[in-house]
Amino acid sequence: MMKNFFTLVFLVTVLISCKCQKTDSVSKLDGNWELNYITGPRIAFDGLYPNKKPTINFNTKENQVSGNNGCNSFTGKLNVTGNKIDFTQPMAVTKMMCMDGQGELVFMSTLPKITSYDITDDGKTLNFISGDIAMMRFTKK
Repeated sequence: MMKNFFTLVFLVTVLISCKCQKTDSVSKLDGNWELNYITGPRIAFDGLYPNKKPTINFNTKENQVSGNNGCNSFTGKLNVTGNKIDFTQPMAVTKMMCMDGQGELVFMSTLPKITSYDITDDGKTLNFISGDIAMMRFTKK
């Protein structure tokens, strides 16, 4: 009987510690990040975003993601589990007229392709990954 009790206590302890570790890794997303690399376009990064670099802001407690795509603001529900992240759900986006709109299109069309993320050990760089390819890189602000 005591052996079963100790086994149960051990398993509960392991499960609780695993849940805390996952929460800690997700909480590293919290805060504001600025884009400094995006794959795909043949236009230089500074040409895509001559006036304003895109940003993304995570609030893991409220399950919210928001930001600016270089011109317009966006907001939506954060869908993240461990290092898996999903941007395929529709987001609300403002509709201001932008003269340099290609960067906005590249940013918003790349987000739904992202399947996971990685944050460097120092917590300063966030990589968005599609399959095994780094598609976007952000710096913590």
